[in-house]
Amino acid sequence: MRSFLFVLLCPAWSLAAPQVIPDNNVLAKSGTLDGVPLSAIPAKPPVSRIVAAAIPRDGWTVTCDSSQAGNDCSNVIDGSPDTFWLTDSTAALPQSIVVDMQTPRIVGNITIQPRQDGTPNGNIGQHQVFLSEDGTNWGNPVAVGRYFDDAKLKTSIFTPGSARYVKITSLSEAGNRASVMSIAEVNVYDATDLPPSPATAGSWGLTVDMPLVPVSAAIEWASGRLLIWSSFSWNGFYGASGHQTITASYDPVTQLVSDKVITNTDHDMFCEGLSLDADGRIFAVGGNSDRGTSIYDSTSDSWSDGGDLIKPRGYQSQATLSDGRIFTIGASWSGGSSTDNPKDGEIYDTATDTWSALPGCPVDPMLTSDPEDVSLGHIYRGDNHGWLFGWKDGSVFQAGPAVAMNWYGTSGTGSQTPAGSRASDTDSMCGNAVMYDAVGGKILTIGGAPNYVNSYSTANAHIITLGDPDTTPEVTTINSMAFPRAFHNSLVLPDGKVFITGGQYYAVGFTDQTPQLIPEMWDPATQAFTQMAPISIPRNYHSTGVLMPDATVMNGGGGLCGDGCDTNHPDAQIYSPPYLFNADGSLAARPVIDSVSAGEVAGGGQLTITTSGPAVTDFALIRLSSTTHTVNTDQRRIALTPDGAAGDGSFTVTVPADPGVSLPGYWYLFALTESGVPSVAKFVKVTIA
Repeated sequence: MRSFLFVLLCPAWSLAAPQVIPDNNVLAKSGTLDGVPLSAIPAKPPVSRIVAAAIPRDGWTVTCDSSQAGNDCSNVIDGSPDTFWLTDSTAALPQSIVVDMQTPRIVGNITIQPRQDGTPNGNIGQHQVFLSEDGTNWGNPVAVGRYFDDAKLKTSIFTPGSARYVKITSLSEAGNRASVMSIAEVNVYDATDLPPSPATAGSWGLTVDMPLVPVSAAIEWASGRLLIWSSFSWNGFYGASGHQTITASYDPVTQLVSDKVITNTDHDMFCEGLSLDADGRIFAVGGNSDRGTSIYDSTSDSWSDGGDLIKPRGYQSQATLSDGRIFTIGASWSGGSSTDNPKDGEIYDTATDTWSALPGCPVDPMLTSDPEDVSLGHIYRGDNHGWLFGWKDGSVFQAGPAVAMNWYGTSGTGSQTPAGSRASDTDSMCGNAVMYDAVGGKILTIGGAPNYVNSYSTANAHIITLGDPDTTPEVTTINSMAFPRAFHNSLVLPDGKVFITGGQYYAVGFTDQTPQLIPEMWDPATQAFTQMAPISIPRNYHSTGVLMPDATVMNGGGGLCGDGCDTNHPDAQIYSPPYLFNADGSLAARPVIDSVSAGEVAGGGQLTITTSGPAVTDFALIRLSSTTHTVNTDQRRIALTPDGAAGDGSFTVTVPADPGVSLPGYWYLFALTESGVPSVAKFVKVTIA
């Protein structure tokens, strides 16, 4: 069990389901994976050890919608992987199976072993998992999603709940070969405790099982779906050069997951630079295929080739600018080292679909001092994952992760101006920086570690206040987080608070050790961090986090270390912040945006908004997110105070005129009550005046 370690680092709560101590390594006794010794990466334990940690099934019973002769549903609890349940081939999906544990328990996850006879027919694809105390009232599912189509053990980990009955429903067969459902074994696992009150700590709800490890994520503005991807493989990134990318899409309305392999751009988009352009298109640049540019258009649900970078890159950051162009810099993880070929800035013109070099934007001033670079004799880590913010007049502010900050200008051949240091901070690789108040130019920086791997993270927190480009910003050291963390994700919420989730105390890739399971909420009014409801799944290296249109947060992924690795997490959990609940824990009534005068507005323009439901006092714009490797340069928040209500729920708001504040692109528009309860968002495109 790993829970003893979780408790040491997260003393307030620990809800993680019991897990098995893995074998000592994943692939070999020597060698490295992305700088991590293979001997340090936990190997996936054998199925026999995993199921040995499950709740004993003595006296349990099973019922199912249908079965074939000789393949009864009771086979799923007979202890033999050689027998299996198979539904009647004449009975259409969906089909369900219900396990009766005979007594209520607090449960936190299940495992499903597919049939092991070499025939894949019936492998579960799209599915739902329900809990019930009486076998009649099932409520909402605790897990949904799509399992990968193979015979390996499937796991669904979810927020602990009290249940006597567990129901598994198959909505589709994984390979679309037949309309049947099959399972060899089902096991259920105890959890340690129930979650705290959602009124004060929020609530982790739905788990979404995915057919890949979601290392990258972005919101599709045209559909509201979450687009995710891994690499050329669903669970690994090494071994082959990779000329494709495994992607999936989650629809929060239907709760369905679809998957697609992208081959037409000849691009493995793992470890890419990532941002959303002025038209809401997703730009994935470099990475495993270190010169590629792939562009996703939400309106056509398609990817296209955007041309090659000037310099090959991987692990870079990039940012959309006030004029709609896209800036990138750094990234020696792939494509050679900045030592030999400095990964200075480049700019992408979306009008001509071409990259141009900016030799006046040198990478050297933003390097961290990573000892791995010293030992290698060249830059590998120091120019990774810049904290970039598009700002006024086409400028870019680099807030980190190096303690040294810089301004980059993008006119002509570019320019660079030192911007001082981040006060008392250290280099903070794989930390977070969030522009929570774009009008005020305010950025919250939190956590990170001095080195990329084998480094203790910090709980440091600072506020950076930007002024005009090329001027030294104000940096204020504030009270630290409760828990040091690196590899975490931080999201600005409609009410202006910042939600910080996941991460690791001792930064090292491909391990679930030293996870920070307790998220924190930062309040800009008090500058205080408050602990929130704990997560059930470690979200460390290669995890992601995105604000969803309904004002919840998706937090998923971690791992991507291949077939034998124990720390792949092909799933995500949905967090509902406290603003969605009443004091008694019931769901709060939410305002509704009935109409917006236009779906597109230029900076300085006005929107007329009508609402219904609880009284609205404020509005907020939050730019849509794209994120990978802890970097999210797209998100920022603008508070909108209405000019006044006409008494009929009609309001007028004015979008800030400066495109360095109101970056062009797609934004969420939220309405908020006086107590901060948000509406579901409408999508609004902000253009350059």
